[in-house]
Amino acid sequence: MSIEVATATAPIAVATVPAQGMRKNGLPYLATPRFHHPILITTGKQWHEPKSAFRPKAGNEERKFMAAVKAKEKEMKEEKEAERQRRITALKEKRAVKEEKARYEKLAETMHKKRVERLKRKEKRNKMLKS
Repeated sequence: MSIEVATATAPIAVATVPAQGMRKNGLPYLATPRFHHPILITTGKQWHEPKSAFRPKAGNEERKFMAAVKAKEKEMKEEKEAERQRRITALKEKRAVKEEKARYEKLAETMHKKRVERLKRKEKRNKMLKS
């Protein structure tokens, strides 16, 4: 009594693996040639997955945040530099006024008061014409 099992022969679907790209070929294995030194030999098969181009998508929000932070830092630095320049120019102007006053006092020692006043007015006119 033999029981025959009816098997349906369905076509077996073989998954074809796409070519893996141009990288170092094969899986390595050791071979021992006649000089008894093991040599690393590859089988000639691809084993690396092909890599796609680097296109970052996840870090977009972080990049926007960092750009906003940098813009704020730049603005703060510019404000600080502007304040520094304002103080420097005020100091220079103050020094120039002080030097001019000292110069007129020195002139007043040697010249008459009215002549020093005339000279002051003349220099002021010339300064206004130049600027």
